[in-house]
Amino acid sequence: MSSTAKDLARIFPGQVQVDVPLDQISHWKIGGTADVVVTPNGIEELSRLRSWLAEKDVASVVIGATSNLLFSDEGLRSVVVRIGSSFADVAIEDDRLVAGAGAWVPGVARRAMHAGLSGIEHTCGIPGTLGGLVVMNGGSQRKGIGDHVQSVVSIDATGALVRRTGDQCGFAYRTSTFQQADEVICSVTLQLGPPKESRLIRQEILGILRDRRLKFPRKQPNCGSVFVSNPAMYEEFGPPGKVIEISGLKGMKLGDSQVSPLHANFIVNLGHATARDTLSLIRLVRDTVYEKTGYLMESEVRFVRPDGSMMPAHRAQP
Repeated sequence: MSSTAKDLARIFPGQVQVDVPLDQISHWKIGGTADVVVTPNGIEELSRLRSWLAEKDVASVVIGATSNLLFSDEGLRSVVVRIGSSFADVAIEDDRLVAGAGAWVPGVARRAMHAGLSGIEHTCGIPGTLGGLVVMNGGSQRKGIGDHVQSVVSIDATGALVRRTGDQCGFAYRTSTFQQADEVICSVTLQLGPPKESRLIRQEILGILRDRRLKFPRKQPNCGSVFVSNPAMYEEFGPPGKVIEISGLKGMKLGDSQVSPLHANFIVNLGHATARDTLSLIRLVRDTVYEKTGYLMESEVRFVRPDGSMMPAHRAQP
């Protein structure tokens, strides 16, 4: 055990793991070994952890459900801060929903449904945690969670508490201020409504889930949509999945990474895919689509390098 791991284990007893296989954490089931993983038990521990990491000048990376991340085959040498069940509380306050960053997104959508609050039905099938969804301004049906964010509480790199209104979060299509800010989201307040009968919201949710079951490769490890929809490309050629398919890439394989035969904007792990295979396939898809259409697609997926830094997967070298 490294000296950093020993220090962290002393300060946060029971919250530290060492030599963690990332392919057991990763939604994509890809990645090497993480040296140290710390799962803070609440906002006070998160603040102390970030303060300690800053004071000791120790590199770190924050993860949730990892449903938008591709880990390096070389693993992670930086400290992994994992936002888990201690940040998963959900509460309803009139027409507002207050949830921790670790809350499972489909569960948040169901809580809103039971309360008769509308607006986030489109998130019901997104496999991830609320913090990650807010960072990416994620959603489906070309909607984003940012439309309903009233406020966000986060912890900055020094351990200080930061409060932002929704208007201060810089939400745009699949982006937010948090993609540049070195902050960890702790909780989110969503302004929902107008109120509807729960059964009507439930019908809409069941319809969305039915469509997702038919369209998406839910039973194979993947990270959801790989490429962001480009409005200009969408108008001329269609969404990324359609464009990738008409470019002749549906079902294409490199190693055990495959463009899904079910939906071409998904890349699935057939069993033993590596980050190198996956990055190479992302680059091949992007280059081929550019040759066919003249559009360079941007990736939603973030590649996590061994030092903990992240970048859009299409910018990473295989």
